[in-house]
Amino acid sequence: MSGRAVLVTGASRGIGRAIALAFAAQGDRVAVHHRNSPDLAEQLRAELPGDGHVVVRADVADPAEARRMVEEVAAALDGVDVLVNNAGIFAHHPITEVTYEEWQAVWRETLDVNLIGPANVTWNAVRHMGRGGRIVNVSSRGAFRGEPDSPAYGAGKAGMNAMGQSLAIALAPLGIAVATVAPGFVETDMVTEHLKGERGDAIRTQSPFGRVARPEEIAAAVLYLASPAAEWASGTIVDLNGASYLRS
Repeated sequence: MSGRAVLVTGASRGIGRAIALAFAAQGDRVAVHHRNSPDLAEQLRAELPGDGHVVVRADVADPAEARRMVEEVAAALDGVDVLVNNAGIFAHHPITEVTYEEWQAVWRETLDVNLIGPANVTWNAVRHMGRGGRIVNVSSRGAFRGEPDSPAYGAGKAGMNAMGQSLAIALAPLGIAVATVAPGFVETDMVTEHLKGERGDAIRTQSPFGRVARPEEIAAAVLYLASPAAEWASGTIVDLNGASYLRS
C-alpha cells in the first residue's frame, strides 16, 4: 500500500476535515472518524484525493468503541502510522448558572470525550505504530488563557497538553514523536454563533491580524508535526492563535 495510514478523529467537519484533506493531498490513506455524522464523513471520503480511504464510526468516550475503531483502522489500512486526536466537544457551563447535577454531567462528558477518549485511542494506536510513528493532538488556546464559561473544556485541553508531553518522553525510545497544536478561534461550525455580530467583531480584534484562523492553517501545522522531518519537535505545543494570546 502507498502512503501512510492516518487516523483523524472528528474528521467529518471543521478542523478535522481540513486535516484529512491535507493528508490525502500528499498521498496518504486516511481513516475519517465520526461519531454521529455518517453522511458528512462519506461525503468527505468521496472528496479525498487518492484511494484507500475509509470511514469509521465510534464514540471515543466509550473505551470499547475506541479500541474497536483503532483495530478496524489498522486492519483496513495495514497499521496506523499517524494519529491525529482532533475530536472534541465544547459546552457552555458557567459555575454560577448551572445546577450541581448539570455541572457534574458536563465535566464527566467533556473529559471523557476531550481527554480520556484521546488517551484510550492513543493507547490502542501505539500498538500498531512502528518507528517513525506520529501522534498530533489538537488542543486549544483555552488551556492557557482559561475558559471561564466552559471550565471543563479548558481543563480537558490542559490535560491533553500534559498527556502529549508525557507521551513524547515515553514513546521516544520507540521512535514515535508526539506533538500538540493549540489553536485559538477557528472559522468552523462549532464557533459560528460566536462569530456573529458585535461578539464576532470583538473576537476578531483579539488578534492583531483582525481575523480568526482558517481550518487549513491548523491543518498545515498538523501536517508538519506529523512529517518525518518533525521528530525533533516532539513534546512541543504550537500556539496557533494569530498572536491573540502570548504565553512565556
